[in-house]
Amino acid sequence: MPPSLASQALTFSQKLIQWYHRHHRDLPWRRTTDPYKIWLSEIILQQTRVVQGMPYYLRFVEKYPTVQDLARAEEQEVLRLWQGLGYYSRARNMHHTARLVVGEFDGNFPNNYAALLKLKGVGEYTAAAIASFAFNEAVPAVDGNVYRVLSRIFGIKTDITHSSAKREFTAAARQLIPDNDPANFNQAMIEFGAIQCQPVAPDCLLCPFNEMCYAFEHGAQNLLPVKSKKMKARNRYLNYLVLEKEGRLAMKERIKKDVWKGLYDFPLIETPQEAKIPNDLIEANPLVSWIKVGQLTVPQKTYVHLLTHQKLHVKFWQIELKNAEMSTLPEGVSFYSEAQIESLPKPILIDTFIKEQFFT
Repeated sequence: MPPSLASQALTFSQKLIQWYHRHHRDLPWRRTTDPYKIWLSEIILQQTRVVQGMPYYLRFVEKYPTVQDLARAEEQEVLRLWQGLGYYSRARNMHHTARLVVGEFDGNFPNNYAALLKLKGVGEYTAAAIASFAFNEAVPAVDGNVYRVLSRIFGIKTDITHSSAKREFTAAARQLIPDNDPANFNQAMIEFGAIQCQPVAPDCLLCPFNEMCYAFEHGAQNLLPVKSKKMKARNRYLNYLVLEKEGRLAMKERIKKDVWKGLYDFPLIETPQEAKIPNDLIEANPLVSWIKVGQLTVPQKTYVHLLTHQKLHVKFWQIELKNAEMSTLPEGVSFYSEAQIESLPKPILIDTFIKEQFFT
């Protein structure tokens, strides 16, 4: 911990909040102290940029203006509205928490950091954000933006991927946060990292802290924060069998515990490497029999979809079935019309393919 940090706390927080009042973006969740709307925005913005999350926030607030409205919704409806944001466990946890708040807390969110932390899907950062923004509790909200600001200005060289980093950076932020204005301080720290002290090419010449900034003095902007290299993504090769019958498509709900649980996709065959012809698919898989009885279109396009630690190479094998060729579908697979498919929650990759090839 830099020894000078505590002595600079007052000057730092005053300058930071002044900067925030002049330069912050006008975002709808910053115009309210309603813990429901603040919580909603924080869940949506986990792993999501503001420009991508904004339309989802506005749609959720319009459809579910209160936590009671969200609690009454069906999970499939919530997942459908969430479609395209990814990390679908966020939506499931959000729905679960809404029902918990209504069922056990009479629709009122806990009003302090410690209690908020007990809610499903609410981690340390999210609990601190809600506690400070909605209830003005002086607890620091430390995210990637805050790591970057603190490490650069105060020269903190701890690797932010190490288990000790969160404790160290939170302790540093705790020394800086003013008891009389924690909400604006936390908003300012996050905003400063997002639009001023950016990961690449920060605007140092116009920075209010350039005279005290360690990174600016030592030319270390590209070296801080210290972060170990990411794990290399694993390649996976997925082959979807798209069974079409009289304008309807065969789909199934994913029920196994994974990132797409509760979403709908097509029958799937995974291969150890890219499949280029039907014989490349696993012959032992019973789904392959559909290739033999239907009119197959060999895919010319491979879709690449990036997840956190996986790189998916996806092909869609379209198979048109005739009346005489109908037989029992695999367990859990059913035919759906265009209108039905539109209402189903789907991975964005599946939704993109359907819109490109079938329904506009």
